[in-house]
Amino acid sequence: METNSAVTALSALAHEGRLDIFRLLVRAGSDGMAAGDIARATGVLPNTLSSNLNILNAAGLVVSRRNGRSIIYSAAYDQMRGLLAFLMEDCCAGNPLICAPLAGVASRSCVGEGSAC
Repeated sequence: METNSAVTALSALAHEGRLDIFRLLVRAGSDGMAAGDIARATGVLPNTLSSNLNILNAAGLVVSRRNGRSIIYSAAYDQMRGLLAFLMEDCCAGNPLICAPLAGVASRSCVGEGSAC
């Protein structure tokens, strides 16, 4: 991942509402969620939700698809993995005592049905 892409993604996530939406979509898995369901789950007004989803989409962190009359949003897992890899690329100068706990967090987070890790 290029630095500019990482900055764009991190900027998009540097907002409480967008971070909540992104984390919700990550938990939803590859099936994603309809915009109306996202609004209900987060309590965000539709126009604010639309704006936040557009920012996350422009940063490459979410993708959308039409399903009948609904728009389904999903986390862009490849972009998320790329951002995490970018952040950990120079992790702790390779010191396993510092980096190992991060690997443990990742392995615990990627267990379960529907995991996109």
